[in-house]
Amino acid sequence: MMPLRRLPVLILAVLVLGQFSSIGWAQTAYTYRDLLMQMLDPRVPAVMPADGEYCKQWSSWDRASQYDEATGKYINWAANGDGHHFIREENGMEVLAEMEGPGCIWRIWSALAQDGHVKIYLDGAEQPVVDLPFKKYFTGDTPPFNYPQLSYHLEDQGCRGQNLYMPIPYQKSCKIVGEKGWGRYYHFVYRTYPKGTQLPTFSAQLVAEHADLLKKINDFFSEKMGELPPVYAGMELETHGGVLELAPGAKESLELTGPKAIIAIKGKIKCEDRADEMAALRRVALQITWDDQPKPAVWCPVGDFFGTAPGWNKYKSFLTGVTDEGGYAYWYMPFAKRASIEVVNEDTVSRQIEYNIIVAPLDRPFEGLGYFHCKWHRDTFEVPPDRWPDWSLLRTEGRGRYLGVMLHVWNPLGGWWGEGDEKFFVDGEKYPSTFGTGSEDYFGYAWCDPHLFQRAYHCQTMTQNNKGHQSVFRWQLVDNVPFHTSFDGYIEKYFRTEERGTQYAVTVCWYLDPQGKDPYDPVPVEQRHDYYVKKALKIAGFRILNEPPGNLEAQGMQHFPLGKWSNNDHLWWTGAKPGDVLEVGFEAPKDGKYQVAAILTKARDYGIVQLAINGQKAGDPIDLYNPEVIRTDPIPLGTFELKKGENTLCVEIVGANEKAIKAYMFGLDDVVLTPAE
Repeated sequence: MMPLRRLPVLILAVLVLGQFSSIGWAQTAYTYRDLLMQMLDPRVPAVMPADGEYCKQWSSWDRASQYDEATGKYINWAANGDGHHFIREENGMEVLAEMEGPGCIWRIWSALAQDGHVKIYLDGAEQPVVDLPFKKYFTGDTPPFNYPQLSYHLEDQGCRGQNLYMPIPYQKSCKIVGEKGWGRYYHFVYRTYPKGTQLPTFSAQLVAEHADLLKKINDFFSEKMGELPPVYAGMELETHGGVLELAPGAKESLELTGPKAIIAIKGKIKCEDRADEMAALRRVALQITWDDQPKPAVWCPVGDFFGTAPGWNKYKSFLTGVTDEGGYAYWYMPFAKRASIEVVNEDTVSRQIEYNIIVAPLDRPFEGLGYFHCKWHRDTFEVPPDRWPDWSLLRTEGRGRYLGVMLHVWNPLGGWWGEGDEKFFVDGEKYPSTFGTGSEDYFGYAWCDPHLFQRAYHCQTMTQNNKGHQSVFRWQLVDNVPFHTSFDGYIEKYFRTEERGTQYAVTVCWYLDPQGKDPYDPVPVEQRHDYYVKKALKIAGFRILNEPPGNLEAQGMQHFPLGKWSNNDHLWWTGAKPGDVLEVGFEAPKDGKYQVAAILTKARDYGIVQLAINGQKAGDPIDLYNPEVIRTDPIPLGTFELKKGENTLCVEIVGANEKAIKAYMFGLDDVVLTPAE
């Protein structure tokens, strides 16, 4: 990079000096303070996991998804009834989770926690250490969880979803049960430590004894998000910064000597407007190579590296963020001998880039640490048909820790893109030890809610109301997933690209030992920007020729008894209003005159529509109201001159029956052509 400013800086403690500065690198005993400190310490996951350390999840996932050992096939792998499954019933209670110690619960989530009590029993005790209505786990004002930055409902920020991030350790065992009426959907994410590790047993008294530290953590998340993590207070740090002027195709590099660790990367690109910004942040890439590694461990478009896409979308979290000053990333990135940092401009125009890199000394030998990896990719690995709808997030080999992902969704037709669950196969598992309940649930929100939110470890940073671009992430600092030989992580993607145009791009972060295998190479620049251009798509057999308001999808109709729809589905248009227009293509076998009929769906929330063929009005308005869901007989539309190949059916919403629920829905099953005599 350009001539560098190398500025030794003494960072003064903002709070009590030393209060946040210590770390136990390889511990066999933890105090509750040690566990709490991990919530503010990006260095902890860099330590490679010992044998016997795991992080798994109990959830209400649909147990119909099975692996058949005899055939090696996955059965009902897309099962989606995830709301109310549990391990078993016992003494009138539902057993939600049970684990052997030593361990610690790090994350609890629900979409619909209600009044029924959820009870946590630890270390064989007859009385629960927590016995609360499940919804009280997430209010931020109920002891022992009365810290609103750790216990919260996203309704406070206009979204939905209930989260608790507070360590709940146990030495021997943990059992969680729910009374009837506890609600629907849950996650309990827990870490199991190697045998012999000493942990305290959680209690209200233990929390009270650490109230001062818990308040400091809560206050940091509330008031100081975006600042350098406080664990570096009092260290002598190096700052390397400057301004780069990169011509098209040019790159600049910075070489650092070790042993050290990069603890902050900050950057800003000068852009003309939003469109220019979206292009620049995908066409300029950051790559970092550690020591003598054969290829970069970090390769990512610069915008995505800071946790959001496309473009700059302002937000603050503990590890990443975007502010008026640019983006920041506070990942801990240790190296033994050298680090080579490169910025590459693959744009067609010159780019001006401000940067600032903060480096700290290593306070332990590098041996036993992992390299930080961060890769951006799209559709990298295919899965066999029985594994649909799994979409690969990360596939890697060696020893390390999975740290989470930022997911950029392009969903041009709208509708809920994120029905799919996360599934993490660790160390060659045939059945995943983390099996989720929905994409938004993994990211800590709920009910398909497109509204923005920002919390310490997870955010929704960009939204177009689930139609267009969405950007979400979850950084798993305290709930990182250790692996010893391999990690194979997926999230289900129900919306097929070829049908709906829905596309995923992910920025995935993990630590990996120096001998591990990272299969990801840089993605060509032409595949990084404008791949999400809007194209005509085919849904339920019909090509969509315009971009109508509302949402389009192929709705399965096999569960409705009053009619049999073609292919058990129909083209379903929702979210429209009077005056909105949908254009679809249908095929004629040859030029000529045809009697045209349409087979539609009727229901109590459907509208009145006016149809047209190739711009010519087709009959009178059709009232699609019916008290029950039915498939119509062919409805004659008239005789029309059609051309061979694609013709256009235009659907305009013109109103609704006075008895109808005013949702103005429309369903198209088939267009029937009969040659006119």
